Amino acid sequence: MTDSTPRTIVVLAGGLSHERDVSLRSGRRVSDSLAHHGIDVVMKDPDATLLEYLESSRPDVIWPALHGASGEDGALRGLLDYLGIPFVGSKSDASRLAWDKPTAKVIVSRAGVPTPQSITLPRDTFRELGAGAVLGIISTDLPVPVVVKPAQGGSAQGVSIVDTAEELPRAMVNAYTYSDVALIEQKIVGVEIAVSIIDTGDGPVALPAIEIEPVSGVYSFEARYTAGETRFYAPARISDEVAARAAEVAITAHTALGLRHISRIDLIVDAAGTPWFLEASTLPGLTETSLFPLALEAAGHDVGWVYYALAEAAVNEARD
Repeated sequence: MTDSTPRTIVVLAGGLSHERDVSLRSGRRVSDSLAHHGIDVVMKDPDATLLEYLESSRPDVIWPALHGASGEDGALRGLLDYLGIPFVGSKSDASRLAWDKPTAKVIVSRAGVPTPQSITLPRDTFRELGAGAVLGIISTDLPVPVVVKPAQGGSAQGVSIVDTAEELPRAMVNAYTYSDVALIEQKIVGVEIAVSIIDTGDGPVALPAIEIEPVSGVYSFEARYTAGETRFYAPARISDEVAARAAEVAITAHTALGLRHISRIDLIVDAAGTPWFLEASTLPGLTETSLFPLALEAAGHDVGWVYYALAEAAVNEARD
């Protein structure tokens, strides 16, 4: 080890978001993987004592394993920047852009990546203009099937696939449960894949695409985190040409959003082999059923080594 090599790492997990339980599972997996490589790891819940603890203990690096708003909306990452302690993952500004799905779609689209047609609808607009009138216009210009999702959030919470116009009002209510803004998006029929990105200091690298095939047909919260509810194919059952195209699209999205170290880019590949951008996660799930660790294994990487290499990259960037 050199003087710049991280010896003590604080893993942040838990938080107050809807994804608290998933975050705790991710945090434990990261902590165990790092500890297996002889690193001194402390797992902390971001509560009222956190900032004082970090200021007094001054760990070499912080590894956020926080899902949902508490870890991905950029606020906490901004505070970590002010503390001057290196941390793994995207900076606050980039996190904020990726966290807001409509904003991320615009940025990635301007970088030349196709993304499904959509409309963004705040709750107040929905109420003020009348649900019936609004949904009537939407059904004309953006006919079913569509996907309705919260504009901010993860783990498919509040997401509905709408096959008939009659299902749309309920889907809107479901999305508004998790966010004040809903995104209604054209449903692209095809193969759902996730391309994870890592950057340990030499530029972003796309890991093998993972194909997602939920048993129920819908990649819901339960399907994501319940063993046996989804079949994963690593690598995805797509041609080498399409896989290369998906990797290029994922790196373009990662770069356009200004992300660093780690991300997961969710795509769907249509019948013509075109990858469509759906959304980006600045902190993908790291649980035993999550896509990012599966992609690492498909690439032949030791999971703990990668988690450590990302921590080392954060320290080196801060030093430089």
